[in-house]
Amino acid sequence: METSSKVVKKWMLCTFGSFIFLLYLKHNNEAVHFRALQHAMFNVALSLDDSFSPTGNLEISKPARSREDEGDIIQKNSKKKCNIFEGRWVYGSKGSPYYKAPQCPFLSEQVSCQKNGRPDFDYENWSWEAHDCLIPSFNGRDMLKRLRGKRVIIVGDSLNRNQWESLTCLLYSTIPPSTTHLDISSGYYKVFKAKDYNVSVEFYWNPFLVQFNSKNSLKILRLETLDLSSLDWQGADIMVFNTGHWWVQRGKFKAWDLFEYKGRLVDELKLESAFEVAMRTWANWIDENVNLTKTTVFFRSISPEHKGQNGCYNKTQPITDASHVKHFSGSLMEIVGRTLSKMRVPVRYLNITKLSEHRLDAHPSAYAKKKGEELIKRKLKPPESFADCSHWCLPGLPDTWNRLLYASLLLDHPIDSPSLSHLVS
Repeated sequence: METSSKVVKKWMLCTFGSFIFLLYLKHNNEAVHFRALQHAMFNVALSLDDSFSPTGNLEISKPARSREDEGDIIQKNSKKKCNIFEGRWVYGSKGSPYYKAPQCPFLSEQVSCQKNGRPDFDYENWSWEAHDCLIPSFNGRDMLKRLRGKRVIIVGDSLNRNQWESLTCLLYSTIPPSTTHLDISSGYYKVFKAKDYNVSVEFYWNPFLVQFNSKNSLKILRLETLDLSSLDWQGADIMVFNTGHWWVQRGKFKAWDLFEYKGRLVDELKLESAFEVAMRTWANWIDENVNLTKTTVFFRSISPEHKGQNGCYNKTQPITDASHVKHFSGSLMEIVGRTLSKMRVPVRYLNITKLSEHRLDAHPSAYAKKKGEELIKRKLKPPESFADCSHWCLPGLPDTWNRLLYASLLLDHPIDSPSLSHLVS
C-alpha cells in the first residue's frame, strides 16, 4: 500500500507538472512568469511528498507564505524570529555598490575616498546577509513611493551625517537630478527633497542631542535641556537619532568643560551617569511630542571606531575572526537599551554596531581631505597617525545601515514591491 501511494503521488506530480508547462506555453505572450510556475510546482510537490527538494539555486521557505504574512523579508527558518542585524559579510553580492560616487556630486570630501586617491575598490563590494532571513536589496524608487508626502529627519553627530549623505545619494541616484532640491550649505542643517514625491530628508547636526553651549569661554553641556533644533523635529514622519561618539572623547578632544545638572554647574559627574540623564531628557521629549499614529522613531546604535595600535590605515579586508573584534562603548549601549525599554513611544533600535565592527576596511583612513588638501600627500607625518578611522567611505558601509532602515520599514508595511524579486532570484 505504501509503495502504491508513492506511485500515485508521483503520477499526480508529473500530471500537474505537465499541466503547468502547457499553461506556460499557452500564455507565454501574456507574461506568465516562469518563477511563479516554479513556486506553484514547489508548493504542490511539498504537499505530495515531504522528501521532495527543489533543484538549482532557488531558495524558498517552507511552509509557503500566506497572503497575510507576505512581506519583503523572507524567513529562512519559521521557528526563529528574524534578526536582520545578526549575520555575516559576503563579498561580491549582486547589486553592490548601489551607486557610483560621481552620481552624487554633493558628497563631502570627508567620505569621497576614491576622489581622494584611494586605489582599491573591494570595500564597496561587501554585502550583509542575515542568518535567519533574506533581506531585500535597497530600492530607491520603491522607498520614495513609500515615503511619498513624508518628511524624514536624521539627527546626531557626523556619523549620522555620514548616514544622511548615504541615504540622500541612494535616493538621488535613482531619479533625474532636475526633480530634486539640495541645500548643503550649512554644517548644522542639510536637506534633500524629491519634488515629484514631495519627500524631504533632513539632517540636524547635534552630537549630544541635549543642548551644548560652546559660544562662551566655558563649554557647557546642559543634560536636562534638549537642543533648540528640537523645535524643528516636530511633525516628522520618520526620525532617526544617534549619539555616542562625542561622549567618549577624552583629553584635547573632550568637548565640554562642565555639565549643567539640577540647576548647577558640575564637573564631577560620572560619564555614564551624565549620558543616562541626557538620554532620559531625549526620551521624555519623544514620549511627550511624538504622534504614535503618524511618526516612526529609530535610534541608531553607536558607530564603532578602529583607532589604536594598528588602526585602519592600509586595511583592505573586513575582520573575519570574531575574536579580533573589539566591542565599542558597551556601557553606553546598555544605557541606550535601558532607556528605550522604558519609553511610552516604541523606538526601533537600528543596531549596526556589531556588524560595523568587522569593517575596519571601510573607513576613509588617509584618503580624506583637510582644507582642500589630500591627506595622503602630506609627508610630514606617517599616514597612520592622521588616518580617519571613525567615518566611512561612500559608497560603503552606511549604505548597509540604510538598507537595514529600509528593511525595517518593510517589516511594518508589507506591500507588493519590486524588491521582492531580489529575494528569490
